[in-house]
Amino acid sequence: MNPHDLSPTGGRVPLDGPYYDLLRPGMELPRQPGVTLDSGLCAVYQSLVGEQLPLVQNRRLCAEVTGAPVPLVSPGLVMALSVGHTTTVSRRVIANLFYRDVRLRPVYQGQTLETSVRVVAMRDGRPRPDRPPRGMVLVACESTADGAPAATYQRCPLLPATGADLPGFSDDIGSSGAADDPTGGIDLGACAESVPGDWRLRLLGEPDTWAVGTTVTDPLRDYIDNTPALLHLTGNLAFAHRDAEASPYGQRLVNGLQVAGMAQASLSRVLSGMATVVAWGYCDHTGPVFEGDLLSFSHTLLGETPAGQGRLRSVRTEATAHRHDGGARVLDWTLAAVTP
Repeated sequence: MNPHDLSPTGGRVPLDGPYYDLLRPGMELPRQPGVTLDSGLCAVYQSLVGEQLPLVQNRRLCAEVTGAPVPLVSPGLVMALSVGHTTTVSRRVIANLFYRDVRLRPVYQGQTLETSVRVVAMRDGRPRPDRPPRGMVLVACESTADGAPAATYQRCPLLPATGADLPGFSDDIGSSGAADDPTGGIDLGACAESVPGDWRLRLLGEPDTWAVGTTVTDPLRDYIDNTPALLHLTGNLAFAHRDAEASPYGQRLVNGLQVAGMAQASLSRVLSGMATVVAWGYCDHTGPVFEGDLLSFSHTLLGETPAGQGRLRSVRTEATAHRHDGGARVLDWTLAAVTP
């Protein structure tokens, strides 16, 4: 078996790679096995990030609010699984440059998540004498739950090449395009269409009075550990997260979806009656995170609009890693959350 084999009909995940110069626009990567989202998997995820979403934890309340007989699955877990499945293209990732156009739909326990990933565009990296050749790969990702849309987005991993010669791609990759946007890259009016109109959100409590433009700092800082567990849980195959020798930092790099999951958990404590997340604006991992880091979180309300029987609210969430040599900002993320 060729360890670089990318044949979709072979159904294999490449054992070493894929490398940048072995990919081509239009190529669809082999799929990882689908995962049925049972209560055990959801409980393990909750134990890793410490989330407190009532529709995820309370079967009775979820039935009263949504009409579903089983609990909602955390949108953080849905994204962690989806992104883990897309690491068929990014086992050798140097960095993930951005996520774009993230849209999420409700997923419930018992459904099976399956994910496809297709190369959309490629761009050679600028040659530099101090580093090996590399390139950017824009991929379109789609996850379904029992065949229905669950998560759609684009991501852009930066990958190494196998040799000195790059294939010559110069496609327009773009960027998240949202960091300087006061809306956080979230069109609340468009995203409001994703909020189920029959959810009885008032059952999640009284609406809070968090004022647009103000920031809340969560006083509960959190220690990040057991990081390989989330990789194994979500099928994340990136070498840099499992093998210190494959990391440019000389130690295992924490999966950014675990940092985002802990940030979402913090928001679930701050944002009263938070039901779910339906979109991301941008998600910039502004610095590396390592096992043992102590993380703190702050949240700024960017805007809100009526949606369904409640509100859709855009929030900018930032995370800082506190270490012996000081604090370093490691996450800058905007998301659209549903509340009463």
